[in-house]
Amino acid sequence: MNRRALLTAALLALPAGRPSSPLAGATPHRRRPTGREVWLRTELFFGTRQPGGEVSEEEFARFVDKEVTPRFPDGLTLLTGYGQHLNLQGTMTRERSRVLILFYPALVGNPGKKIDEIREAYKLAYAQESVLRVESYNVVSF
Repeated sequence: MNRRALLTAALLALPAGRPSSPLAGATPHRRRPTGREVWLRTELFFGTRQPGGEVSEEEFARFVDKEVTPRFPDGLTLLTGYGQHLNLQGTMTRERSRVLILFYPALVGNPGKKIDEIREAYKLAYAQESVLRVESYNVVSF
């Protein structure tokens, strides 16, 4: 048997689909692209200052587990930084921040609504004036 036939037979013997996820009710958006594709990139900037202190690492991790991962189970990137902005009263606010980066196909599963739900949940939970949203198109491949 030649190498191509052996490889084909081995691939056909593998189980179909994705491995099961530990997230109940979470469904993947779709398969990974086999070549280069244009996807949306969304960055959300979360401030951590709140009345009475800061949003802790543990609180933010629970927020991501509850609000972000079920909506975007295929993956995400979190960065920690430091930022500043003028609040609604015109006062400079300096605080630690977290940046959430998501890549996803633009036309699958109403991503805009899901992102707005995440932003509103954070503002409500941690008394935030806003959560900055930045979007761009990117060519991705895996």
